[in-house]
Amino acid sequence: MGDDLGDEWWAHEGNSVASEGEEEKHEEQPKENTDVKTKPQKRKNTVTEKTAKAKKKKKNEQKELIIPQKKEPEDEKAPKVKRKRKKKTITDVLSTSEPKPGCPADLQSLITQYFSDKRSVIEQEELKLHDSCFLSSNDLTHSLSSYLKQVCPKWAKVQKQHTEKSSVVLLIVCSSALRTIELIKQLTTFKGEAKALKLFAKHIKVEEQVKLLQKGVTHIGVGTPGRISALVEKGGLNLQALRYVVLDWNWRDQKLRRMVDIPEIKLDFMKLLESGILSGCKEEKVKIGLF
Repeated sequence: MGDDLGDEWWAHEGNSVASEGEEEKHEEQPKENTDVKTKPQKRKNTVTEKTAKAKKKKKNEQKELIIPQKKEPEDEKAPKVKRKRKKKTITDVLSTSEPKPGCPADLQSLITQYFSDKRSVIEQEELKLHDSCFLSSNDLTHSLSSYLKQVCPKWAKVQKQHTEKSSVVLLIVCSSALRTIELIKQLTTFKGEAKALKLFAKHIKVEEQVKLLQKGVTHIGVGTPGRISALVEKGGLNLQALRYVVLDWNWRDQKLRRMVDIPEIKLDFMKLLESGILSGCKEEKVKIGLF
């Protein structure tokens, strides 16, 4: 009885141990299976999270790139708007306003402005012209012939008395050669038998004009300030017989500029006044008219 019980006890113990080991294995196997199944799910989640983060980074980078591109043209447009702002020119001002006829005060203010930094105070006072130095100004209703008939009523007598060569009695100052030709054409009803000469630099040399003045008696000279002052400097034109100086003051070119509004012509004009016209006005020999 004891041997049988012992055999069976050992056998039962071995079987029980084996069964317990098998049971533990069975319990551990499903745990391993569950662990194996859960791991790929975590990897998938991490991959999806990484892709989502990468997409967000790309979107943010695209936004950062787009924003400065929008701002740059705005910054570039700002200075362009400032460049478009232009100062008002003479043409802009005069195109919106009615032209006003010139007067002696306009010429006097031009002379004082020009000589303000070139002459002393005493010399500037000497340059001031009295009202007796001026002829009546054009009120924009006259032609050149009608204006000259008004300011020179005794022209027929004056032209007969003039017999000196290389000199003129009437000097008409304008801005260009084309304007000179226009004014000479307008003199036909006024000049009578008087001789008029063109005094401008276009296609005509100074020497040729000096010879023309020396050949015969010239009563009227029409030209630009630059050429007239050059003839005076070289002795080709004498101003001792000069009685009338008519300035083409109110005429304007295509840009609505007067003769004195053009810098180069303005300088030549002031030189011409200094060459003997202002001194003749002071001596009451010369009178100035603004046409």
